Amino acid sequence: MPVFDYAFTVDAPPDAVRDFHRDTSALKRLTPPPTIVRLHSVEPLAEGSVSEFTLWVGPLPLRWKAVHRDVSDRGFTDVQASGPAARWEHTHRFVPLDDGRTEIQEHIEYEHRRGFWGLVTRILFSWPSLWFMFGYRRWVTRRALRR
Repeated sequence: MPVFDYAFTVDAPPDAVRDFHRDTSALKRLTPPPTIVRLHSVEPLAEGSVSEFTLWVGPLPLRWKAVHRDVSDRGFTDVQASGPAARWEHTHRFVPLDDGRTEIQEHIEYEHRRGFWGLVTRILFSWPSLWFMFGYRRWVTRRALRR
């Protein structure tokens, strides 16, 4: 089972990082171009909340339903209830640092389907693609939380 880990720091306290991620527009802001996000239904981040959206990667629509669990002031996990991967579990952790900064830790465990969608996810969720996506997220998050 593939695993992807990524961590970075922001110049903001954990509460500001939490509030940024709880904003229902966060997914759109954190998705790098040229991918387009169409939100269908996004509940405010809470235990058991659901987000339904489509990621348009060129002409390919990736319909996704995510359920949130382990929601706390220090992070949350989104689990794919339906979508392109056989399994997708993404944990976000917000670790306070001594100087009012926060380390954001991203941990993803996923599995590919067989056939066409497996080929698609092997490309989209390859290490270089995920590294680019999370580099973009780091940039957006740092800009949004700049003091």
